[in-house]
Amino acid sequence: MSERRKPYPFDRFESKWQRLWDERQLFHVPNPGEMGFDPTKPKFYILDMFPYPSGAGLHVGHPEGYTATDIVARYKRMRGFNVLHPMGWDAFGLPAEQYAIKTGQHPAITTRENVAKFKSQLKRIGFSYDWEREVNTTDPRYYKWTQWIFLQIYNSWFNPDTNKAEPISTYRGADPDSVRLAYVDEVPVNWCPELGTVLANEEVIDGRSEIGGHPVVRRPMRQWMLRITAYAERLINELEGLDWPEGIKLLQRNWIGRSEGAEIEFAVTGMADPGNEPDRGYKIRVFTTRPDTLYGATYMVLAPEHSLVDLIVTEEQWPAVREYRERTARKSELERTDLAKEKTGVFTGAFAINPANNEKIPIWIADYVLVGYGTGAIQAVPAHDERDLEFACQFDLPVCVVVRPPGDKDPIGFVGDGTAINSPIIDGLPSREAIRKITSWLEEHRVGKRAINYKLRDWLFSRQRYWGEPFPIVWESGPDGRYRRHRALNENELPVVPPELEDYKPTGTGEPPLGKAKDWIRYSDKAARETNVMPQWAGSCWYYIRFCDPQNDQRFVGEEPERYWMGGENDERMTKPEARNSSSVIRHSSLPRARGGVDLYVGGTEHAVLHLLYARFWHKVLFDLAHLSKPEPFQRLVNQGIILGEDNQKMSKSRGNIVNPDEVIDEYGADAFRCYEMFMGPLEQMKPWSMRGVEGVSRFLARVWRLMMYENQAGEWELSPRIQDIASEKSQLKLVHTTIKKVTEDIESLSFNTAISQMMVFVNGFTNVEGIPVTAMRMLLVLLNPFAPHLTSELWEKLSAKFRIQPAEITQQPWPDYDEALLVEDEVEIVVQINGKMRARLTVATDASEETLKAAALALPKIAEAIAGKAIRKVVIVRNKLVNVATN
Repeated sequence: MSERRKPYPFDRFESKWQRLWDERQLFHVPNPGEMGFDPTKPKFYILDMFPYPSGAGLHVGHPEGYTATDIVARYKRMRGFNVLHPMGWDAFGLPAEQYAIKTGQHPAITTRENVAKFKSQLKRIGFSYDWEREVNTTDPRYYKWTQWIFLQIYNSWFNPDTNKAEPISTYRGADPDSVRLAYVDEVPVNWCPELGTVLANEEVIDGRSEIGGHPVVRRPMRQWMLRITAYAERLINELEGLDWPEGIKLLQRNWIGRSEGAEIEFAVTGMADPGNEPDRGYKIRVFTTRPDTLYGATYMVLAPEHSLVDLIVTEEQWPAVREYRERTARKSELERTDLAKEKTGVFTGAFAINPANNEKIPIWIADYVLVGYGTGAIQAVPAHDERDLEFACQFDLPVCVVVRPPGDKDPIGFVGDGTAINSPIIDGLPSREAIRKITSWLEEHRVGKRAINYKLRDWLFSRQRYWGEPFPIVWESGPDGRYRRHRALNENELPVVPPELEDYKPTGTGEPPLGKAKDWIRYSDKAARETNVMPQWAGSCWYYIRFCDPQNDQRFVGEEPERYWMGGENDERMTKPEARNSSSVIRHSSLPRARGGVDLYVGGTEHAVLHLLYARFWHKVLFDLAHLSKPEPFQRLVNQGIILGEDNQKMSKSRGNIVNPDEVIDEYGADAFRCYEMFMGPLEQMKPWSMRGVEGVSRFLARVWRLMMYENQAGEWELSPRIQDIASEKSQLKLVHTTIKKVTEDIESLSFNTAISQMMVFVNGFTNVEGIPVTAMRMLLVLLNPFAPHLTSELWEKLSAKFRIQPAEITQQPWPDYDEALLVEDEVEIVVQINGKMRARLTVATDASEETLKAAALALPKIAEAIAGKAIRKVVIVRNKLVNVATN
């Protein structure tokens, strides 16, 4: 864009202020006990979900949440808070490793370059981050403590009697490894041979890897697991006290999936020819929320991966079973649970005994049953379950109705409550009563028990990658030379740094890339290092804690900084008028009080479950072990909406609709970019990007600039002589205080778009005014500063130089109060009519008497002229609305 076409000369001062903010470290907040810390101020911890620094850099959708938090952070500083507003990098992960495989460049170099790009973009937008607290998950000084936290989990168990984690030394059982919160198990995983690693379910789309689109298969592998299921009840129950969107809470509850019912044992009897095959003593456990339908179980289904399949399948059925399992391994869980797909399965040749009626029922395997949910086995009741019914119809299996629905509903496929039928023990009982009775019967006969089940599975915590945190674990060999027993490293051996490798390619055998570093693996003559690494989730589970004390080399976080930033000591202080500028505003605030944890956490809904659930889990373990002061990490959560491309599609490289913020800033400036991000609409809503919209907002900022500045003949900008040290008129005072009230309340409620609209109204009110009170412009600049910090800092500098305003730095100005008295309407415009027809308008005091109103109306020239020579029959007055003069 040419110089003369710029809406205002933002390019002359934006980089200047960014440099000054860095040099002065204006946004660094010291910790308790450090020089410059003010203990009289309340605290406010505001956090963005930190980004993965990809090579592509930011697009305009990324900074939306960052802009919102920056506005709140700047506002809170002006309100007198100690504000913690940090930024860092979630930098481990598969993309950097794949780039290393293609180019041979070490992932650390790629990550360093990407971080530098992201950081320069964020600084160019003018975010007020405390860069002294920057963290990077790939920094050994950081992941030393990620490994330390893993050791806390590894060396703990969940005591059901105390309902919390305790040191493993308190466990009195014979096998501590069986209860550790971190343990090893062989479990079915999403294995991508091409990438050479396990993938999370979220990284698999239609049976292929999200990165590269490579085929993914299910296969059993030895993995590290975290026993998050031990915390299922607390993770649900302790959502209640959080100020989170109800939709996000519901997603977490559904993901955890708590359900009450019964666990039932089915004995496996003889195989296809029971007369020739003895009972082998195998038991199949199933969980069901409807034990009252037990009599309707006409067959059983095991997940193809179920451990019993190998033990019970007959020789005749083995080829079909093997082939089916191979086909199933190539499907994602989403494909397997698709309700619309045709049901498939294979008979194992084995039977089970229904404990209610002693009838033999066939045992099948089918891919619609998952080994990771429930027990990996179901009692199939086709009369009262849609999927079971489809399966039964597909393979001509019996259907037995055991619940009579109310009214004349069809019992086949009925899944609601009704009356038990064809069930001798509970015949005639309503469903809820039938459930209680049959469960008691199962317990009395020791073939079942009451149970609570969770859909939540333990966290699969291993990845077969290079670019991740190594486990602080070694495996010790036994007499046969095989590594069988794991043990933790000592804390003084941390961090465990991955070795340098020249070849990052997958091994092709399932062994992780670290397996190539033979010298590194060899810990001692009889011990070898773990070669799996942690998933990318690990570093992001606790970064918000490290921000509180990022330079601490002795602890993952100091006790005092953690108590201050994550605690709730400021509750009482934050409600006292002396800690605020305007009690009338704060009383209606929707921003949270410091009840413990991060006060405001802003990020995308894509992290609604996993990141938030994993972070809560780690936090609770650390709280139980007395390392943290509060049981929850994030007190208030807000999700920003997605910004779409100008074509109303989600921004992506493949669609070619990505807008680079650098290009927008080049043309319109950082402040216009910031303000448009907030002016597009409510923060939580999805909305399309529009360059014409950016242009419109830039015109508003140009009007602010020209309201206070003019360009002299030499082409230099000077403060306008219209800005004068004069008193504001009454109407101007009302506009100023209306704007203070509106902008304050809108920031508190995160309604940034309407706050900008009100400031536009303010500017309109002072445009074309000859003498503009400097006090009014000071108010405007302070109110606008969180939104447009560069423009307002430059204009404030000009004002302070001429009018000797102190302090000279706008960021040090207190947030203004508004005067309620100035907002009261003391004048009103009323209509004056003659015989019901409007003839004039009149401005009068709101408390004017009827005599005054009558006299003022009759004295108006238009009215006096119109009624001259006529007799006034009656004058009707409707207070604050109209005066009607009735004539003959």
